[in-house]
This record gives sequence, structure tokens and C-alpha cells, in this order.
Amino acid sequence: MTAIMPISFLLNGRPVRLDVAPGRRALDVLREDLGLIATREGCGSGECGACTVLVDGETRLSCLMLAVQLDGRKVTTAEGLGSPASPHPLQTAFAEHGAVQCGYCSPGMTLAAAALLARNPSPCRAEVREALAGNLCRCTGYVKIVDAVMAAAETMRDEDDRP
Repeated sequence: MTAIMPISFLLNGRPVRLDVAPGRRALDVLREDLGLIATREGCGSGECGACTVLVDGETRLSCLMLAVQLDGRKVTTAEGLGSPASPHPLQTAFAEHGAVQCGYCSPGMTLAAAALLARNPSPCRAEVREALAGNLCRCTGYVKIVDAVMAAAETMRDEDDRP
């Protein structure tokens, strides 16, 4: 008999309460139980960053986290970053700069970039590359992705400067 553990956390701004088996991965609970399919499984071993989520504002690889580690935390997935009706500036910039090809890595990339811009609103290109180093893209070079993050940073700074 497998023990079930109750967990509760804030997911994309909404409280969630679930009963989970202690060995279940956060990635599986987010995708299978909660239907948040933007969080992707790439390598399943923490190498590609496709499963990146923000936990208390820090990037985490959900394929390497147990769901019970989400208990009491604030979790953000790409669905919580923005929506089709109201995309986050990073999501808009990725589309505008052609930084989305197959789109598989985009959710993880945008979340890693969001974490960077939250702690450094004016990064240089090298800082963007370093922040995205844990996220692999097999379709593009990284120039368009870095261009998109730089453009989003500028947009977000401009929005912050508005009265």
C-alpha cells in the first residue's frame, strides 16, 4: 500500500490542494493531475530545462523535484506567466523575434528569463546567455532567444517607468 500525502501550494496565483504519492515527480503532477502541459518533459534527467518552473521565484527542474517538495510553495508555470489573451512581455518578444521554432523549449526558456529579469531588469547579453544556460534549444541558435529577452527587458523597464 502506497502512502498518500496531502500537499497544498499556490499555483499560478491559485491555491491548490492535492493528495499525492510521495515518489511522484512535480512534473507529472503538474501535467497529468493539473493539466498544465506547457511544462514539458524533455530529457527527464535535468539536462535540458524543458520542465523548468519557478518555485518561490527561482528556477527549478520539475523532472527532478518530488511533488511533495511543492508543499507550501509558490509555483509558476508558463501558463501563469501570461495567457494567449494577455501574454507576458517575454512571450510576446519570443514570438516577435522568431525565438519560437518548434516551441518545445519556449516555456522553460521564458520562465528562466523571467527569473533573470525579476532579479536583474537590465541584463547584458552575456548575463542572459548565462541565465539560459540550463535550457537547451535544438531548433535555433540562441541569438533570437537572447534578442527576445533583451527586447522584453526593455519593454518591462518602459512599463515600470510609466506613471
